[in-house]
Amino acid sequence: MSEQRVTFNGDTRVLYRQAVRTPLPDEDAERLFHENMMNIADAQERKADMLADPDIPLLEAYETQLEGIAKSYKRRCRHIAGDDYEEIAMAYNRGERDDRVGALTAYYFEGLWRMQQRITVTDMLFFPIILRYPDCFTVNIRFASGHTTTESVLYESPEHSTEELDDEYAERYYNESLYSQKEAAEYIRDTAQIIREEFPSPDESTFEERKYGGITSAGGRKGPVFSSDAQTGRTGPEPVFRAGRRADARRGGRGGAANRA
Repeated sequence: MSEQRVTFNGDTRVLYRQAVRTPLPDEDAERLFHENMMNIADAQERKADMLADPDIPLLEAYETQLEGIAKSYKRRCRHIAGDDYEEIAMAYNRGERDDRVGALTAYYFEGLWRMQQRITVTDMLFFPIILRYPDCFTVNIRFASGHTTTESVLYESPEHSTEELDDEYAERYYNESLYSQKEAAEYIRDTAQIIREEFPSPDESTFEERKYGGITSAGGRKGPVFSSDAQTGRTGPEPVFRAGRRADARRGGRGGAANRA
């Protein structure tokens, strides 16, 4: 990001008990929403591919995922406020403006900034909720203490461990961590598919097929242990939350390093 990011300290009040509703008045708006969600799905798949590669550090996989998600957030900010969205967001946080454009831009910018900090913060759970309705979509960005849900898949990063281990156990720990990352990659790849199914293209689906959809995801970290969780949150008269298809792998596989969390 630009130099402005260095001086941005965030303001949790922007997100606290807040959600953003964005109208979808026509197919052009639906198409933009769909493209943003596909950017997020693509980022998930790239992260999964990199997690499954034992030669790529976990941090690099996270940074690649973040780049893809940030693209979606920045595109939304530019759509709302133009190229000066960073300054508009910070002006709102400083109390220098109090308008809808400033509030919406600050919301997305705050969410992006905190997501960028997530890899460096321990015991903080990041869980955005995105819901599609016939005439709009809503985004609810939430944070909570802790690093996992009851349904999370857990995996470890040896690079983030501060433990001093003897050579024999260090090698075992390293191999178990890679195994946990490989299992997590399968689940994260399924998460990307859930996103694609929940938010189909207006050019390839009927209105009835796409007017409701949603996803609830969660991710956190505690020391070297990372977590990921995603469920569908299809909206409508009776919302249905459905877990990802690899629920059996969520708790760190069969005795992998992540099971010690």
